[in-house]
Amino acid sequence: MDDTLVLIPARMASTRLPGKPLADINGRAMILHVLDRAREAGIGRPVICTDSAEIAAEVTGDGGEAVMTRSDHPSGSDRIHEALKALDPGGKVRFVINVQGDLPTIDPALIRESVAPLKEGQADIATLATEIADEAEKTNPNVVKAVGTPIGENRLRALYFTRATAPSGGGPLYHHIGLYAYRRAALEKFVALSPSPLERRERLEQLRALENGMRIDIAIVATAPLGVDTPEDLEKARLALG
Repeated sequence: MDDTLVLIPARMASTRLPGKPLADINGRAMILHVLDRAREAGIGRPVICTDSAEIAAEVTGDGGEAVMTRSDHPSGSDRIHEALKALDPGGKVRFVINVQGDLPTIDPALIRESVAPLKEGQADIATLATEIADEAEKTNPNVVKAVGTPIGENRLRALYFTRATAPSGGGPLYHHIGLYAYRRAALEKFVALSPSPLERRERLEQLRALENGMRIDIAIVATAPLGVDTPEDLEKARLALG
């Protein structure tokens, strides 16, 4: 655990669900549920990374750890990089897991699984995907598809990520789950890169890594966690955690 940080970026700005990290889920703020899942994963030190004093106070009041970060970060990756430098200036941490702050029902096993490809092989970054079972998801541009070549049981090496239906032909399609594990050096390299052409076109940050020759391996898991983006999602989370 000493060589791994589980960093959870959280900010108050959300157009569809204002104040989302502090949204009440059965008497407990959503960000605290995410922190609970990270604790249960038992894979590394969990820390909330935020630019909101209100979020930080909620976390520390619950006995958790929070680190304040700048408010002008363009992405969660930049936010966790700032937090990493503040939390581990000596460079002891080898792996950084980025867990989105709107996944209150995530299975802790998925957090553990996210870092496994880094420990098994040569990837710079690792992430998750699940086979698409719902036909409607295959053509939904809001469901990002992971395209990769098999490299072992439940493992793919990523070749592309897209909002389109891909690849064509027979065989499974995979729903990408936006949870990432980085080698420390890979995170530092990634945030220093400029946004890439395909990243801008698809609006998918992970393409920046692929376009710059970085390796992303994917662990195939059974299900995708519920991301809370709307009031309807919030109600689903309340029922799931009730």
